Amino acid sequence: MSESLEICAQNYKRWKEKVLKGKDLEQVKKAARKAFFWAELHSAFLFLNQLETSNSLHPSLLKAKARIVKKLSEYAEEISKEISNFKT
Repeated sequence: MSESLEICAQNYKRWKEKVLKGKDLEQVKKAARKAFFWAELHSAFLFLNQLETSNSLHPSLLKAKARIVKKLSEYAEEISKEISNFKT
């Protein structure tokens, strides 16, 4: 879990820096969306960690994990589209 939190924190910081240094409004918007994504994912992992450490088999644990997988899938799809557009 700590590795996931670290990855989220590193990516958030990276995209936040791009927001702060951005000159083009569209690039800043795109970087801000990615920064918020990583901040949201970090919060979700913290929530999961709290549930797991409480030894709870709470139904929201499975739902939270499913939402994280969905968010990561959507993010991967977005990155894939960006790479495809970049090549053309």
